[in-house]
Amino acid sequence: QVQLVESGGGLVQPGESLTLSCRATRITVTLYHMNWYRQAPGKQREVVAQITTGGSTNYPDSLKGRFTISRDNAKNTVDLQMNSLKPEDTAVYYCNTRVWGTEYWGQGTQVTVSS
Repeated sequence: QVQLVESGGGLVQPGESLTLSCRATRITVTLYHMNWYRQAPGKQREVVAQITTGGSTNYPDSLKGRFTISRDNAKNTVDLQMNSLKPEDTAVYYCNTRVWGTEYWGQGTQVTVSS
């Protein structure tokens, strides 16, 4: 069973940075497109970053320049570096991938940006 486990969330002040990590088991992260999503209270889940098998990265225009997705092949993790955080970035952040047509999600990690 594929498992995705997120870590690194927490409470930060506006303008600070945070790095989230997604550890995958039973898959090698370089062999699948890996995604980060977030869901804020009362809002739909939205994609915030993707890294493809070829290493290309994609972000919504609103997050380009602040969020960076990367892979650590040795640790088999997918990381999300978030800079200049804003209160509107407050959400539960989820790691996601699709393996042979089946979607897998982590349990999520809470990020709260507040002064």
